[in-house]
Amino acid sequence: MPVAQRPGRVLAIVSIAVFMASLDLFIVNIAMPELARDFPGSGLNSLSWILNAYAIVFAALLVPAGRIADRIGRRRAFVGGLALFTLASALCGIAPSVELLVAARVVQAVGAAFLMPTSLALLLPAFAPEKRPVAIGVWAAVGGVAAAAGPPLGGLLVEIDWRLVFLVNVPVGIAAVVLAARNLQEARDPEARHPDLLGTVLLIAGIGLLSLGLVQAPEWGWGDPRTLAVLAAAVVGIVSFVVHCAVGAAPVVELSMIRVRSYALANLAILLFMTAFAATLLANVLFLTEVWQWSVLRAGVALTPGPIFAALFAVPGGRLAVRYGQRNVAAIGALLFAASAASTALRMQAEPVYASVLLPAWCIGGIGVGLTLSTLSSAAASSLPPARFATGSAVFTMSRQVGAVLGVAILVALLGNDSRTASAAAALHTFREGWWFIAAVAALASVAAHSIGRITLPKPVAAAVPTPESRASAAVV
Repeated sequence: MPVAQRPGRVLAIVSIAVFMASLDLFIVNIAMPELARDFPGSGLNSLSWILNAYAIVFAALLVPAGRIADRIGRRRAFVGGLALFTLASALCGIAPSVELLVAARVVQAVGAAFLMPTSLALLLPAFAPEKRPVAIGVWAAVGGVAAAAGPPLGGLLVEIDWRLVFLVNVPVGIAAVVLAARNLQEARDPEARHPDLLGTVLLIAGIGLLSLGLVQAPEWGWGDPRTLAVLAAAVVGIVSFVVHCAVGAAPVVELSMIRVRSYALANLAILLFMTAFAATLLANVLFLTEVWQWSVLRAGVALTPGPIFAALFAVPGGRLAVRYGQRNVAAIGALLFAASAASTALRMQAEPVYASVLLPAWCIGGIGVGLTLSTLSSAAASSLPPARFATGSAVFTMSRQVGAVLGVAILVALLGNDSRTASAAAALHTFREGWWFIAAVAALASVAAHSIGRITLPKPVAAAVPTPESRASAAVV
């Protein structure tokens, strides 16, 4: 039988789980060069699915997983998701092929999708209202710590064996499952709506096919019937998803939320920004290891300052947003990130110029990330009434992950599979195209963020069913 909840213990348990799920978004990038060496028959287009399969499934399942958790019990969903994530991590660590590794990553994403929405729902009731801002601050900071720890920790583990990137989750996950089962109290919402399974399938199909078409186009050819067929099917899938959301009873994305201008633009801005951010993470890892021929460990350490600056500027970014407006701070942050990518494209050399070129650009980009992510999250949350906060946050996170999928897919299309075998000069030219693409998309994100305008809370939707968690979360924003 679970004992009475202790707030500090609840915070520690959910933070461990969120750290694991967040770390896997960053740590796998650093393992890509070693994965390419261990699976020599696989090109970058195949390996990219190790990143994108996780992001696609995670994005599509966030809202349905939250609704399932409300119905079956949030503790049950949290513990089950944590156990599934841990099991899938073990399967990733022993996968003998890229195909099985991608399959295990899909299972891992399912577990992560149940972890994220339930973690905050379990955390808030454990704290008195006046202490919830601090608890949420710690919960949110875990993502920044995971981002900062990803490159050096990933580099250290990969130097030993890339499989440890996944296997390290197993003992931590087992301990967290035991602690969660013993210390968390059950909570459910009997009036929660059924999850939208058809919408989820359409979203996975649409984004997955779009990613497949972009990734395979350089190999198949942009005019090849296979490329055209896949991209056409992606358009059909995405349009079908939008139509379903317009007519469905309880869709993944409620279009009434998208009609709120500030919320829609915050989602567009985060999708564009994450496209640039995900492409940058992968591009810099590949450039350092393939063009400069640095070890994975050295590359991981070299990339650490960026996430550290992002974490350091996240809290000041929130304070600046209160004073100067969310749209202004987010727009400046995205513009800094664009300037970072443009500077890298202009000044990068085939020989190592880390201290004079990459380090300052990477730090400026990290500042941009810290200013942008925190303020866009706040803008999205502030745009919705309390009854829509939980679903709105899940949709916003979904937009982040879809952006990450597009960023990886488009970068892979730009680089192609020949970047590893090309001369240093030829590879530099190809990577410059990638950095210019990143700069352009980040600049578009800045425009979208600045267009958010002054945020005014809309009237609550009558069909909404407020929950204690949604009221508490909205009160903190």
